[in-house]
Amino acid sequence: MLIIFFASCSSSTRFTKENDEIPQPIIENPNPYDETISYSNNPPIITETGTASYYAHKFHGRLTANGEIYDMYGLTAAHPTLPLNSVIRVTNLSNDKNLVVRINDRMPQHPSRIIDLSLGTAQKLDMVEDGLAEVKIEVLKMGDNKYKKQK
Repeated sequence: MLIIFFASCSSSTRFTKENDEIPQPIIENPNPYDETISYSNNPPIITETGTASYYAHKFHGRLTANGEIYDMYGLTAAHPTLPLNSVIRVTNLSNDKNLVVRINDRMPQHPSRIIDLSLGTAQKLDMVEDGLAEVKIEVLKMGDNKYKKQK
């Protein structure tokens, strides 16, 4: 009984130092937003400024809050309160680079951060080296908050 008890308490490892390869992009997810629509011309519904961070390897391949599989190379973000599937423009205030992405995940409430970006988004905004960046978030389209069930 003791062996069964201790065996059930152990956790399985997803990534270890031995297999610490960089995962390849997951291309199963749908497009982050309709590319035929020019969101850049939409006036922002809500604007917020603050510190952004990014998340990558630890969550790559896991389910996001809206039911998609997280692709760290994708152009998505996690926000604590905006409706899932909201389309936002994120601008790195230190270099003025901006990108339109979709909220597909939740992040924990963090007093000094307003958003977590995917690695792909962070790379395009040139903030990977620093890890954090002061950003402006502009909500261009409120999301439907719908959960996307995997096939």
